[in-house]
Amino acid sequence: MAEQLRIAFLVAEEGIEQVELTDPWQQVEKAGGVPRLLAPKLGTVQGFNHLTPADTFEVDVAFADATSTDYDALVLPGGVANADVLRLDADAVRLVQEHVAAGKPVAAICHGPWLLVEADVVRGKMLTSFPSLATDIRNAGGSWEDLEVQVCVMNGWTLVTSRTPDDLEAFNREALKAFGLG
Repeated sequence: MAEQLRIAFLVAEEGIEQVELTDPWQQVEKAGGVPRLLAPKLGTVQGFNHLTPADTFEVDVAFADATSTDYDALVLPGGVANADVLRLDADAVRLVQEHVAAGKPVAAICHGPWLLVEADVVRGKMLTSFPSLATDIRNAGGSWEDLEVQVCVMNGWTLVTSRTPDDLEAFNREALKAFGLG
């Protein structure tokens, strides 16, 4: 049932593009899902509006304490600093790998796919992202196109990707469908 679906939002301690966290979060709640905020450690994380600090958010679960079985889907918000830190966090990488191995859906926007590249799960997938990630995605075996939203079901799991906050309406619509909430 939709009200029981748990959606994990993976973020670093700072540098999160705030609207890429809050807008999908609100849409998951509206659709009856249960969003949870995961980060390297408990406490608060700092959102940003581009380079300007914005709101802080309370973390629900530390990466080390989470497993794929705890969540039905993952959302990877962007923000350059956020994504760069996440791809160096072994527990975040492990969580993505477990989730993909279980065939569960993932939605990543802007710089969020960097974590997917690090987890070595983009091979054979079609993605979009912030344009600066195109070479990284191709070098990791994925295909990249400049699209508002890309939904790829290859390799036994669904991946929804978008480029920037301007694409949030399409991103949210397709992510909710992939999660079974839309």
